Amino acid sequence: MTELICITCPKGCHLKVDEENDYAVTGNSCPRGAEYGRNELKNPKRVVTSTVRTNSAEHPRCPVKTNGAIPKGKMFDAMQLLNDVVLAAPVKVGDIVIKDLFGTGIDFVACKNIAE
Repeated sequence: MTELICITCPKGCHLKVDEENDYAVTGNSCPRGAEYGRNELKNPKRVVTSTVRTNSAEHPRCPVKTNGAIPKGKMFDAMQLLNDVVLAAPVKVGDIVIKDLFGTGIDFVACKNIAE
């Protein structure tokens, strides 16, 4: 039995997940909590946030994030890919920085507008 705190909403339900009973979840107050508990043990995923370099003197770094969750085990590999990225201004929020990370269909996208 594994205990978790659900992070899908501000309530923070205390979940118990029974791996030996088909990942049965107790302690959740909504279906999203049950789904979170099962997924966290079977296939944990995370949204990744970071920054990348730009060619702008005024804004030398641009915040980026994945537009969805990627497998937790791929987080550090994803961060390594960002080391080689240098964005050329102008950059708009939502611009794709790296497309289709590891075949997941998830992209790194820009989170800040940079004019020049």
